[in-house]
Amino acid sequence: MSEPIVDLRSDTVTRPTAAMRRAMAEAEVGDDVYREDPTVNRLQERAAEIFNREAALFVPSGTMGNQAAIKVHTHHGQEVICEERSHIVNFEMAMMSAFSGCLPRTIRAEDGILTWDLIAPQIHPRSDHRPRTGLVEIENTSNLAGGSVYPPEILNDICERTHAAGLPIHLDGARIFNASVATRKSVVELTRQFDSVMFCLSKGLGAPVGSMLVGSKAFIEDARLVRKMLGGGMRQAGVLAAAGLVALEESPKRLHIDHENARFLAEGLHEIPGINIDPAKVQSNILFLEVSATGLTSFEISKRLAARGVLANGSSPTTLRMVTHCDVDRAGCERALKVLREVLETQQKSVAV
Repeated sequence: MSEPIVDLRSDTVTRPTAAMRRAMAEAEVGDDVYREDPTVNRLQERAAEIFNREAALFVPSGTMGNQAAIKVHTHHGQEVICEERSHIVNFEMAMMSAFSGCLPRTIRAEDGILTWDLIAPQIHPRSDHRPRTGLVEIENTSNLAGGSVYPPEILNDICERTHAAGLPIHLDGARIFNASVATRKSVVELTRQFDSVMFCLSKGLGAPVGSMLVGSKAFIEDARLVRKMLGGGMRQAGVLAAAGLVALEESPKRLHIDHENARFLAEGLHEIPGINIDPAKVQSNILFLEVSATGLTSFEISKRLAARGVLANGSSPTTLRMVTHCDVDRAGCERALKVLREVLETQQKSVAV
């Protein structure tokens, strides 16, 4: 019997748990566009409660949540300050420009962690020549920076100074529960000063579909209209919200396992010749390994791993990304290390010949 696939491409590849499937099958439903789906309503109420906010909105994806927030907070012709590697710039199809008419003002920060000293010089007031700053955006954890986690004191400082400058601030908290585990701070402590927060149910928390947007009642009412503009009125969405409720209540309790597995992987990868990774920088469930010294591109390595049942994505020709999640256990991590070691040993032997 062949061994099961070890899928380290992303924490979006998880399958619904048995509890999620039961909840989906038994979910009470109604028409959510009429606000009559009781399961969606419970999910939104529970998300608002957990984040100590007035209201919440269930959206099909994190991208829709982020873009709805940008649309509500900004006007056409403004800029959005964000880190250079942020999801809203790299993975959301230039939507802030296409839909909200905004330009990203990107800043490169060490490990993806912005500080006020980096943000302040990029804030532009009203001018006859330059676009005005409309919003500051933070991503925590920072995906493309290797799952790095903002220290709470830096978040608080940025939020306080952004508000003092008269600007709103949005948090792309797709993996905010991972940040909570890493910092041992509640999601309320990490997010209370943001004007809006998006977090994913379908990433680290393992639900099959959906994200949440939380904020004030007025903000969420405006975001609901934007959701409808974007085609996000999902009608009997309780079958999806039911899985989200299970994910929200149960999945944060086990995220520490994903972090432990990521560190285990990083330490093993550090010992493989040709792989460059600093295990000390692995704070959550995302790893980036530099592979240029192997003599193969990351895409070639990815293809050879896949042929042996281990999936990992090349993010650039020299960088491979791995993400731990609830469907990859310690044995899966051990197998991934073994297969990668063998793939690179085979490459080195072929070069020697």
